[in-house]
Amino acid sequence: MSDEEKVRLSKLMAEKGICSRREADEYIAQGLVRVDGVIIDQLGTKVSPKAKVTLEAKALKQQKTLATIILNKPVGWVSAQPEPPYQPAIKLITPENQFGPSKIRLKPEHMKGLAVAGRLDIDSQGLLLFTQDGRIAKQIIGEETKLEKEYLVRVVGNLPDDKLKLLRHGLSLDGKPLKPAQVEWLNEDQLRFVLKEGKKRQIRRMCEAVGLKVVGLKRVRIGKLKLGKLPEGQWRFLEEDEEL
Repeated sequence: MSDEEKVRLSKLMAEKGICSRREADEYIAQGLVRVDGVIIDQLGTKVSPKAKVTLEAKALKQQKTLATIILNKPVGWVSAQPEPPYQPAIKLITPENQFGPSKIRLKPEHMKGLAVAGRLDIDSQGLLLFTQDGRIAKQIIGEETKLEKEYLVRVVGNLPDDKLKLLRHGLSLDGKPLKPAQVEWLNEDQLRFVLKEGKKRQIRRMCEAVGLKVVGLKRVRIGKLKLGKLPEGQWRFLEEDEEL
């Protein structure tokens, strides 16, 4: 096979969902990756896209210790890097704000490399995930993601049936058609949205396109993971038996 047909091992590992590219480089450097049974410890190595890639037991053990944190983000906090005077939501992840009983208590190592996966804008609230695990991040924000994200949206304005149908399918943003969405009334001023994509301020822009103004937006579910009874401003660890 020519070099042109081969791919970087770290990229292949990310594409296979084994880990993120950053994590792949760390495992390769530690000599914890096998390609067709052979240990590869040289960064930048290219391999066949059909190669069998496996992790050593030490790497698998390291993956189990990666933290994922569920936060109920309040309005007014920024998901990622903020501009003054706003605060990043990660600052809410403190020992004092941990919710409920857990075998795990917050330690400094849980914060290392912790990154948001699937942002919420400053005016929105609800379920926000932070993770050290590239596999989980890819499930949520990867181009091929099929995970549903559910939102409760309080609106002002009139929404005739033809505009409701348009919200469900037929709108475009940034010159690209949106994937079909589930949209239904919960009561006289609140809609339930279920999306399988997450463009910037998507729901607000969708509503603006049909003449509605969003006055409240809360994410309550990502995949199988529900916000549940987690109080606003508090957080908990993703438990071992939970999955997206």
